[in-house]
Amino acid sequence: MTDITSLFLTIKIALFVTPFLIILIMPLSYLISFKNFYGKTFTQAFLNLPLFIPPTVLGFLLLLAMSPESFLGQFYENITGKRLVFTFQGLFLALMVSNIPYAFQPMSASFEKLDKRLVEASKMLGFSELKTFFMVIIPNSIGGIAASCALVFSHCLGEFGVVLMVGGAIPGKTKTASVSIFESVEMLDYSGAFKMSAILLVTGLFFSWLITGVLRK
Repeated sequence: MTDITSLFLTIKIALFVTPFLIILIMPLSYLISFKNFYGKTFTQAFLNLPLFIPPTVLGFLLLLAMSPESFLGQFYENITGKRLVFTFQGLFLALMVSNIPYAFQPMSASFEKLDKRLVEASKMLGFSELKTFFMVIIPNSIGGIAASCALVFSHCLGEFGVVLMVGGAIPGKTKTASVSIFESVEMLDYSGAFKMSAILLVTGLFFSWLITGVLRK
């Protein structure tokens, strides 16, 4: 039996994470692509760090960072009266962190490939740096931004280790499609696991096709 609730929850959190993360990473990508500053290489390495850490390790570190004993966990609990771990909000924050490289790399690469003469021309025309960013850089980097969106969204759909560590498997709250597949296999419900896997496979294939088409153009 296909767990529709977990599928809808997965799509919901992917729809939340993708725009928030893209907006957050966009100015960082701009700074790294167009500015020179002390610690630039370290900043790039830090943004790419989730790629080089096993998901379960990253999930465990995030679990510690959001636990009730941590500063972040206590701060959140003091404001809301609720714990951050094993909640939708905690899952949202964890996926924001784990997806940073998937948002940063295509966007940063697109910014760096941009013809710098366009930026120089905009400055000669009297455009401010902010106006240049919104009217020159972003319109000419749509391909990279679209690739970032597709990668983040698709990775949110399939993330397992971080999700299981931080969110657990609370039906309707933190149980995502990947966790549902894992539980189906544990219960020998191969039919349910196959159906959910097929949905994610088709979705992943679609986004792979989308990214390939965008990058070719």
